[in-house]
Amino acid sequence: MSAPARVMTVAGSDSGGGAGIQADLKTMLAFGTHGMSVLTAVTAQNSLGVQGAWELPAEAVEAQFRSVVDDIGVQAVKTGMLSSALLVETVAGLLGGITAPVVIDPVGVSKHGDALLASDALEAVRCGLLPTATVATPNLDEVEQLTGVRVDTEADLRTAAEAVLAHGPRWALIKGGHLRADAVDLLTDGTEEHWLRAPRQDNRHTHGTGCTLASAVAAGLATGRSVPEAVHEAKEYVTGAIAAGFALGGGIGPVDHGWRFRKPAVGRGTE
Repeated sequence: MSAPARVMTVAGSDSGGGAGIQADLKTMLAFGTHGMSVLTAVTAQNSLGVQGAWELPAEAVEAQFRSVVDDIGVQAVKTGMLSSALLVETVAGLLGGITAPVVIDPVGVSKHGDALLASDALEAVRCGLLPTATVATPNLDEVEQLTGVRVDTEADLRTAAEAVLAHGPRWALIKGGHLRADAVDLLTDGTEEHWLRAPRQDNRHTHGTGCTLASAVAAGLATGRSVPEAVHEAKEYVTGAIAAGFALGGGIGPVDHGWRFRKPAVGRGTE
């Protein structure tokens, strides 16, 4: 039997299991791929927020990356929490040496508003990390953090995409989930546009949506999908995962990464 497609995540750990490395690996499995990991940081995190974060040394990140790439190989890479300028620069240098597609999720803050990227790392993201991206997947807060462009309406998504593409990714997927209307995202390479729409779910348990979407895109690319195909499939998966999101603890629960494999339950996805 041949091995499944190999996808690597370079990200931080979420001890609550809803986001980060844990969400990435669950998503990769849901897409039938083999997930591998490079841990960049450890967080003490639950449904209420991030209580602590500890960055790994750059040499540990590089050693993990080289260990996997030099022996097993990768067919796509996804990045998440990188936390510091040093780690951003280290990972950008490593990604520059591979030919596999790269999905950059420029994680800035957690779902609870906790900072996950140092302010002095923004320039390294702009000039070092984004140019390595096949697809960059910022949300609206991250767009403003990286480019200064504020998105208030759906029409502003084009301006946001142009500002992100100016930093070098081949494609920009601007996630409009923070807009008040339907959940609409814009995928563009500056020439063609793909608008992805989904009804807004009556569910506050959305922890891990960004990690999940980026990992789903990476899994699609690893299995040979084009960027638009991979993004459309990822959007469908995340929409279902949000609808099936469930309560854990006293705060914001996670999306359900295994929603396709569970039997429908009455009342799932509502408070």
